[in-house]
Amino acid sequence: MPVRRLDPVLVDRIAAGEVIERPASAVKELVENALDAGATRIEVTIEAGGKRLIRVIDDGAGMSAEDLELAVERHATSKLPDNDLSAIGTLGFRGEALPSIGSVSRLDIATRAEGAEQGSAIFVDQGLKGELKPVAQPQGTRIEVRELFAATPARLKFLKSERTEAQAIADSIQRLAMAHRGTRFTLSGSDVTGFDYAPCARDETGLLQRLTQILGKDFRANALPVDAAREGIGLSGFVGLPTWHRANASAQYFFVNGRPVRDKLFAGAVRAAYIDLVPSGRYPAVVLFVTCDPAEVDVNVHPAKAEVRFRDPGLVRGLVIGALKQTLAAALHRATPSGGDAALGLMRRMWNGSAAARPQSAWSPDLSPANPGFAEDQEQFDGFAPAADVRADAQEPDVDSAPLGAARAQIHECYIIAQTQDGVVIVDQHAAHERLVYERLKTARAKKTIERQPLLIPAVVEMDEASVARLLDAAPLLDEFGLAVEPFGPGAVLLREQPSLIKNLDASRLLRDLADTLAEDDKSAAPLERRLDHVLATLACHHSIRAGRRLAPEEMNALLREMERTPGSGQCNHGRPTYIELKLGDIERLFGRK
Repeated sequence: MPVRRLDPVLVDRIAAGEVIERPASAVKELVENALDAGATRIEVTIEAGGKRLIRVIDDGAGMSAEDLELAVERHATSKLPDNDLSAIGTLGFRGEALPSIGSVSRLDIATRAEGAEQGSAIFVDQGLKGELKPVAQPQGTRIEVRELFAATPARLKFLKSERTEAQAIADSIQRLAMAHRGTRFTLSGSDVTGFDYAPCARDETGLLQRLTQILGKDFRANALPVDAAREGIGLSGFVGLPTWHRANASAQYFFVNGRPVRDKLFAGAVRAAYIDLVPSGRYPAVVLFVTCDPAEVDVNVHPAKAEVRFRDPGLVRGLVIGALKQTLAAALHRATPSGGDAALGLMRRMWNGSAAARPQSAWSPDLSPANPGFAEDQEQFDGFAPAADVRADAQEPDVDSAPLGAARAQIHECYIIAQTQDGVVIVDQHAAHERLVYERLKTARAKKTIERQPLLIPAVVEMDEASVARLLDAAPLLDEFGLAVEPFGPGAVLLREQPSLIKNLDASRLLRDLADTLAEDDKSAAPLERRLDHVLATLACHHSIRAGRRLAPEEMNALLREMERTPGSGQCNHGRPTYIELKLGDIERLFGRK
């Protein structure tokens, strides 16, 4: 077939696909233009998920009649005055948004610049530009996009449901609202839950207020501030406590110089920072802002400006990992308050269900607390007797100064009950001690001070040949942790030394667990750092206080105090919480006292 030039309108429609993938892409471009124009109020209205109507109204600088006529032409922009792509200081810069939208929709624009006597309007119908007309218009710009993709039905049929497209629009606006908290954002229309975000202060308090508007009150309760800088790169924002995580990465937001981005560099850095703090397959909530010289980052690597490329990606990755680890370490034992809320909710459901299911005839005066013999009848409460009661035996610490309070009892030889100034703390003794041992081993490994203890009688452990091979291949790695492993004939290994920190070691169980851990790492091609953490976690698990061991009062309080001093002790090595806290006010409400 002969080569021919395509029709200019068809060229524009094909090119529009690089910028306008769905209604949310159009909304993002229009809102970014409004922000670049200095708008302090942006109103968005949609119909049918944005396919039937997108209306964006702002109070920004507006455009003159000459600028408006040129703005709907391809590759026309006001944001590159020096034609320098290495110094982009605005959100939009390609000059493709308005002509791309106009080529696949009916585009109506009305605008008035500051100081102008009247506004101007122009209409673009599927790429065909109409005449410029005067119009009554307040300062700012009003843009209406109707029948998006009507001229490209192939694109239209690949869109998702109207509700899904509307939610994508809401998400796009919310990301921009996080980065521009001084601007008021409103969204209304069919198939979407609208919002109206009032402007917030431009300081850290204002940022947390805006994030709370978008992500909810739970984010405020679980957020830790981040503020760091290195070699001209700044990092700020908030990260969630490790015990407050999600099933996917939808609660992770990244911004570069105010631009929302989805970049693997940031996702990998967050994963590395939380590597031994959240369960496998779960994702922490983070909102991070990177600021740098525009010359240090290329924002022109993606048509939709969703990805960026740094001049020194290693510097940025190191800054994110270091800042997040330092922030999480400073949080020490803190765990999400939602653990207590979940426990209270479970109690309410159980009590309400029991009350509904219990027949009235089951009540007996003998069971009433008002019965004089009630307190003497202990038989019915035998199953709830505490394993250890420390009220009379232990010297109480100052509960006002102890975040985890004073130990009061141990129940089921597994959980420690502590009283705080304004509530009750329930600690999983095995999970908590496992974390403490893990942190000690990590510190010793970093300082290369893990002490060894030769075994008087070396332990011989028999296992399958594949497990033996994995342990022997990892022998140099295990030696860093004080485990001296040698071959001992076919199907067996010999353990000569162990870390001094680990007492009463079950060598057979430990080595089998280590072989299983190494097998999992081989399947996932885990990096060396991850393999080291897995080995440490396995060692810590074998040395920690087991469920079922009765603790003395001083041991319980010592465990609480060490938890308060240890970073990350709010969750065990597997990412589960080590304690939950019940506030006194919530407990009183359970009993109808409030």
